[in-house]
Amino acid sequence: MSKHLVVGAGPVGSTTARLLAERGEEVVVVTRTAAATHPLDGVRRLHLDAADTDALSAAAAGAAAVYNCANPPYHRWAEVWPPLAASLLTAAERTGAVLATVSNLYGYGAVDGPMRPDSPLRPNSVKGGVRAAMWREALAAHRAGRVRATEVRGSDYLGPGVTGVFDGRALGRALAGRTVQVIGDPDAPHSWTAPEDTARLLVTAATEGRAWGCAWHVPSNPPRSQRQVVADLCAVAGRPAPKVTAIPRPVLALLGLVNPTVRAVRETAYQFERPFVIDDTATREAFGLAPVEWERIVADLLP
Repeated sequence: MSKHLVVGAGPVGSTTARLLAERGEEVVVVTRTAAATHPLDGVRRLHLDAADTDALSAAAAGAAAVYNCANPPYHRWAEVWPPLAASLLTAAERTGAVLATVSNLYGYGAVDGPMRPDSPLRPNSVKGGVRAAMWREALAAHRAGRVRATEVRGSDYLGPGVTGVFDGRALGRALAGRTVQVIGDPDAPHSWTAPEDTARLLVTAATEGRAWGCAWHVPSNPPRSQRQVVADLCAVAGRPAPKVTAIPRPVLALLGLVNPTVRAVRETAYQFERPFVIDDTATREAFGLAPVEWERIVADLLP
């Protein structure tokens, strides 16, 4: 039995902790607030600010791996992520724990084809720049022999209680047969990732030495447009698919004036205006992992 420190208790962090606990590992989940934790049998909870390097290093002492599943407020990434990422990297270096980070596809920027782990990092947004910098720093430390690091990258999440750009209001409107408005082109192909698949790959990458020093893409189902996701959801519910339209950019801009999260979404709206597709071939071939069935993912979205 080894000790594992999971930072963050959102959908991925909680699932990661559960998977590790089911293996009989010693699991400690770190969160900033008690409200952020989820009840998990066999998991110890520790409330501290992970940006406090000394406190985090003390918590990570003796750990085989530190899992970065943190999820700062979307509109505050540029402010919150740098010190938090630096603290996680330092804690891993001090303790000798593997650093396994959950990331996304923002660092690739706007691309013309499927994104692979070896695709160049060319961010075209502030958020993408933040995520790219985090990996470059971790990779540099890994190559210098200071730490063992790996990163898993998924697309927008869909799963129980996690709907990505489809909030509860949009799903409710879809099931009621009312028009659903979405960001970008409703028909642009888009990859979706299940938090469960992210957690499974994260644990695999953290515990298998051949995964270290590399980024890996989370196994995900074939891309589905936002219109197709809505249609699939309604089909599972036995209801007709409603009309799906794009939110006009001027409206999105106005909403951003009063809602910081919507304002933050505007810089990454390009991901829904063109194909945004993940290539997970390398992960499937290396670890034999496959995504949760699409039908189950969609069914789990139902209230």
